Amino acid sequence: MKLKKTIAACAAALGLLGMSTPADALLGLDLNALNPTYTKTKYPIVLVHGLFGFDNIVGIDYFYGVKKALTSGGAKVYIVQLSAAASHKVRGEQLLQQLQAIQAADPTIKKFNLVGHSQGGLASRYVAGVKPELVASVTQVQTPNQGSKTADWLVDLVLNAPLPAEGSQSIDLLGLAVEVVGAIEWLSDSPYKSDKSSLLANIVGLTTTIAPSFNASYPAGAPTTECGSGPRTANGINWYSVGGTKINTNLLDISDLILAYVGKESYGTEPNDGLVGKCSSHWGEVLRDDYPWNHLDGINQVFGIVGLTAPDPLVFYRTQANRLKGAGL
Repeated sequence: MKLKKTIAACAAALGLLGMSTPADALLGLDLNALNPTYTKTKYPIVLVHGLFGFDNIVGIDYFYGVKKALTSGGAKVYIVQLSAAASHKVRGEQLLQQLQAIQAADPTIKKFNLVGHSQGGLASRYVAGVKPELVASVTQVQTPNQGSKTADWLVDLVLNAPLPAEGSQSIDLLGLAVEVVGAIEWLSDSPYKSDKSSLLANIVGLTTTIAPSFNASYPAGAPTTECGSGPRTANGINWYSVGGTKINTNLLDISDLILAYVGKESYGTEPNDGLVGKCSSHWGEVLRDDYPWNHLDGINQVFGIVGLTAPDPLVFYRTQANRLKGAGL
């Protein structure tokens, strides 16, 4: 418990660096900030995290500041907690169960607006495919719908790693990743426990080789041309997507260094956000695919530190909620 409190204090201190968002500092206050019904959608908004994700850790949300930004304008928001590492179907079933539990607790809720970041967008697509009557809309933020070349690179790294020389000490990359996942699940009090098999299934499911089979099973909203848009409405559900194409966005954000290395190794010069390629983020109506965000900026991480001149992610989420409200959702 003391360790968790210490982590929370450090996170809060770092969070001070992100208190003044780009929109506030450079473009003035959000013109709709004082509108008490600006984000008041007909159906609740559900925030769905991605791989290595969580609902919150010691009070720090995965979607940093997003819930507050949405509820301040009247939205009803739920944050779900899925396995930090598991297949799309497993995580999708977990999401479905939690939506049904929310609905059971409040029978007035008929549908949900799902907002999924990264793999959270794939779990959302799964639910929309098996229980479309529960879903009003799916908004994907930096979701690897066509797979991730980073996953391709990781699978190759793990499966084709050279055998260690006799007597030498080797690094078990998969085992190390499981330890990281375990720490995330412990810190977030997750009811789920991941292991090597679930993590490997997760990563393999994100490869560009396996992604087409998932898309064939859950095709609603799929782009009609290569790197194009799909229909805004399909199977009675509204579909939206956004992506990012800038990796090094702020010198104060140490995660940029990691994403820059991974992005270069995985994608070379192809536009990407460090983990997901520009075209792979396309699904349904593409609102924008070149935000100057890396993969964590899309959820206003780390601790709200994004590019100084980049669009404020919180304004994006508020604007999207208002778009859903305007669509009667």
